[in-house]
Amino acid sequence: MGRNLQPKHRASRRFGENVADTVKSPLEKRSYPVGVHGPKKAFAKTSEYGRQLLAKQKAKAIYGILEKQFSLTFQRAQRMQGDVNTNLLTLLETRLDNIIFRAGLANTHRLARQLVNHGHFLVDGVKTDIPSYTVKPGQVIKVKENKLTKQYWLNLLAKLDKIETAGWLALDKKNMTITVNSLPNTEDLPKNIQTNLIVEFYSR
Repeated sequence: MGRNLQPKHRASRRFGENVADTVKSPLEKRSYPVGVHGPKKAFAKTSEYGRQLLAKQKAKAIYGILEKQFSLTFQRAQRMQGDVNTNLLTLLETRLDNIIFRAGLANTHRLARQLVNHGHFLVDGVKTDIPSYTVKPGQVIKVKENKLTKQYWLNLLAKLDKIETAGWLALDKKNMTITVNSLPNTEDLPKNIQTNLIVEFYSR
């Protein structure tokens, strides 16, 4: 399964935002794109097509997915009823790996994806190791019992009280389950993705 292997810190400097979800942002020391012309690029004018492309690439970098999968997700959003902008963000937010991240069980999207790939979770009692799996309201995600003895989970269990979970999810810290109470509402959707530019890009 394809995954985005491009350096996250380079991407963060390109977009002017910490898309790597790291505690220490690469922008603290260098708040401009990489390369010898980086400082000049930060102030360069961008065409409308360039703005659309950058918005799409930024969304891909945030969720850690490649072009083909992102394009298929956009096509799904178009086929759904309602606003395509909201549909796209909802589909991205309800990916299994993103829910693990939003629930606070992983501090980066990349780590959440790795945990899913390694089979750490059950969805409604069924082992699910596909990061792009779309989780629906009412479904329950549970950490497998035999995985809780791994050092990662032992370390996490020690600091469960500090974990913050998105409002549309419910984390049962005793049983290590995540319940999807609802789809994310408008306030829950990320504000740093310009979906209107993405729609324009694919509408060319």
